[in-house]
Amino acid sequence: MIIYLDTSSLVKLYVQEAHTALVKKWVKEAEIVATCRIAYPETMSAISRRFRQGDLSEKQYDTLTAKFSDEWERFAAIDFNELEAGRLVNQYGLRGFDAVHLSAATLLKAGQNNISLSFSSFDEKLNNAASAEGFTILAVK
Repeated sequence: MIIYLDTSSLVKLYVQEAHTALVKKWVKEAEIVATCRIAYPETMSAISRRFRQGDLSEKQYDTLTAKFSDEWERFAAIDFNELEAGRLVNQYGLRGFDAVHLSAATLLKAGQNNISLSFSSFDEKLNNAASAEGFTILAVK
């Protein structure tokens, strides 16, 4: 199984949040974990924001950013199609980076025949759009 993580899911691998254990379970069960290459700066930004808000100590921040940087190469970093992302914005009213993630997942799905590809996000609008595009959604039960 391939699992596609948007940034809201990817961050949960590094910062303790609601449903962190569930995302870690999904990742452990996956053969391949994919995300869009835009997730790297987005995740760094999310970790930085948690540090600036006082949720993380400087040591925790340094540890998490180093761990994420070291592990980045383990993810299948997918490009995106800007025209497809624009279509997804217009069709589903998505935010820009949400459409970028869905476009990347769409490219991944199009390049593979008969694969099991599941999509994970903690954004309801993005999950609804991904479902409408034919993705199996990993959801909180």
